Amino acid sequence: MLAYTVNSAKESKLLTRTILSSDDEDIIQVAKNLGLEVPFRRPSDLATDHAPTLPTIIHALNFFKKGGEEFDFVCLLQTTTPFRRKGLIDEAITKILETGADALVSVLPVPHEFNPHWIFESDQKGMLRIATGEKEIITRRQELPTGYFRDGAIYLTKTSVLLEKSSLYGDNLAFVLGDLERYVNLDTPKDWALAEELVTKLFTES
Repeated sequence: MLAYTVNSAKESKLLTRTILSSDDEDIIQVAKNLGLEVPFRRPSDLATDHAPTLPTIIHALNFFKKGGEEFDFVCLLQTTTPFRRKGLIDEAITKILETGADALVSVLPVPHEFNPHWIFESDQKGMLRIATGEKEIITRRQELPTGYFRDGAIYLTKTSVLLEKSSLYGDNLAFVLGDLERYVNLDTPKDWALAEELVTKLFTES
């Protein structure tokens, strides 16, 4: 997983520095073998299964700041979403610079059956209500506005927003479209099986 993410980062012409944050010696060694920089070991309290992402990023920023190095943006590339189409990272960086957004995420369209305008919640009486708060349901699929979900491939945020607002998203969030044919978010054995299928399809078939 790490190798695919590292290769995507190396293809970028706009990333200025790519590092790994981890506390696992095996992962660190793999990263170094791939030519990835590992300037520090992540503190154990930021390496648990329940540790949030934001403090991990801020830890890295503070590490570099102590050495006199600061950055305008942070681009988070999660290894659990390893397959990014070529050029996606630079597309994201270009868009956030052009729009002036606080942050940017990669997304994919939500299938119409899961569109938020067709999602229901249960009220206190056990009755269903539309999750968006609307009184009338949109009856035709063609009238649904396009919904998106984060695919996990790219999170790009201004450093000032991370440090001053303690937020990955800020007030103005831009997006780029990911690639549905490459999408997998590794969390379960079923996801791993899909990833193996994608490796065969994307990287080994002629």
